[in-house]
Amino acid sequence: MTFPISLSTPIHYPGPAPEAADVVIIGGGVIGVMTAFYLAEAGERVVLLEKGRIAAEQSSRNWGWVRQQGRDPAELPIMIESMQLWKGLSQRLGEGLGFRQTGVVYLADSDRDLESHETWLKIAQSHGLDTRLMARCEVETLLGTSHAWKGAMFTPSDARAEPWVAVPMLAKLAAEAGAALVENCAVRALDVAGGKVTGVVTEQGIIRAERVVVAAGAWSRLFLASHGIAIPQLAVLASVAATEPMVEIFPGAAADGDFAFRRRADGGYSIAPGAEHDFFIGPDAFRSFGRYLTVLKQDFRSTHFRPMAPKGFPDAWGTPRRWTAESPFEAMRVLNPAPNMATIGRVQDSFARAFPQLGRPKLKAVWAGMIDTMPDVVPVVDHAPLSGLTIATGMSGHGFGIGPGMGRVVADLVRGRATGHDLRRFRFSRFTDGSTVRLGPSL
Repeated sequence: MTFPISLSTPIHYPGPAPEAADVVIIGGGVIGVMTAFYLAEAGERVVLLEKGRIAAEQSSRNWGWVRQQGRDPAELPIMIESMQLWKGLSQRLGEGLGFRQTGVVYLADSDRDLESHETWLKIAQSHGLDTRLMARCEVETLLGTSHAWKGAMFTPSDARAEPWVAVPMLAKLAAEAGAALVENCAVRALDVAGGKVTGVVTEQGIIRAERVVVAAGAWSRLFLASHGIAIPQLAVLASVAATEPMVEIFPGAAADGDFAFRRRADGGYSIAPGAEHDFFIGPDAFRSFGRYLTVLKQDFRSTHFRPMAPKGFPDAWGTPRRWTAESPFEAMRVLNPAPNMATIGRVQDSFARAFPQLGRPKLKAVWAGMIDTMPDVVPVVDHAPLSGLTIATGMSGHGFGIGPGMGRVVADLVRGRATGHDLRRFRFSRFTDGSTVRLGPSL
């Protein structure tokens, strides 16, 4: 098992890219893959273009949680749909998908955490979820430890899956449905005429298409800005580790303020900091500083500020904002940041304190990913102010679990069909229409 997918992963979809399509999708993460699947199932000629490898960035680097718990109220209905879609996909694809409804637990370190859980429980109850609060003694029984948590919130129907396995399986399903997937094919620019999208310019040539979806994760802002379309998206680095196989303490996923863990199919756990992350200060960070004040006040202590992003990163000081030939997307096929080993060490220590009977977990692999985030920690899912262009980005670390449902929503949005959900919270214009930045649940 590879943690995660990388540039050394063999190319499964070499192309060549077709000369024309009904829809072109830029980005081979879970959102792009599932959008391609539902468009292909609807009979659209769809092409998905990935500059590196399918799922090689955040879609194979995430925690592998498939959770309804803690979602923004606007995301929750899509996530509930997504859970049903995951069930159907699991029945269709089999055990290999790694989908298991083993539950998610949010552990309370403080009275404030308990109050936050009680507030979100009302949201859960209004949607008929099986979420419930747990007393301290119940947590001790569930996890087999007397660690000093004050209680917890638990959703038994929440699930887990293996991201580095699941997303490639979903990509194969999209290809079987008729979508043309092409790896190692960067999109350099949109082809625009008369104020309308007419196709995309790739490193392999032009593909004619009147509809394009930008689902490029951490690269979306850079790509859109080259066409004068501004979104205040930034990216944060999240470090993750895989432990060696160990005794099962809980078959699902759990987190507190210090660490998070999820049982993996190979008998180990994926572990990560509960809230800690790294942020590289670049040109876009300066431009968007004011918009992020609200979330910074909430997360300031858990954010490690770094003065410079590594060369080639989307918001690195030397990354070009305009280009005429080879693009930054070709210069860096896979965004593969180095993990913060000090952070991972603290996670190991926190795990050992919580489960002294197991001790400090031994690590099998360590990696990091760049999470595309927005000032209000919910995505942009909307038509852009350019005819034929749709944006689906800024999933803010919530994309893997909601991927099937969001892919279905984006596919219908592209087709001009009713999505079945209220998308106003995700509108493109919310950052320019005078709206106040409103954060969702801080869970």
